Amino acid sequence: MALMPKRVKYRKLQKGNRRGIATSGAQLAFGEFGLKVLENGWLKNTQIESVRVILARQLHKGGKLWIRVFPDKSITKKPAEVRMGKGKGDLDHWVAVIKRGRILFELGGVPEEYARQCFRLAAYKLPFRTKFITRIHK
Repeated sequence: MALMPKRVKYRKLQKGNRRGIATSGAQLAFGEFGLKVLENGWLKNTQIESVRVILARQLHKGGKLWIRVFPDKSITKKPAEVRMGKGKGDLDHWVAVIKRGRILFELGGVPEEYARQCFRLAAYKLPFRTKFITRIHK
């Protein structure tokens, strides 16, 4: 089941702006450990889902996962070998707009070393450079 909004006011959106630094969602809010993004871009619903599957499998032993992003922006595509013009393409997939500093995922109830290992596996599936952050300071 792909992540997407239940209902939207307008089906097709403009590209928008990906520059800047995240102001909201840049602090740990739920768990002790988080995965912070160091670049701007779009995160597809399929990428979020693949990370969710990996982390859910890793957390069968216990612990809790929070997903801090949601794909609420629609991306359209025209079919292959279609001439220019004739309107905007059909809806292809959904993305979350990610600005640097944003926390994507949080983990709680697991040891730090295990959380690091889980987020390392998750980071392979993401199109950004990421950083492991922790609430606990030694």
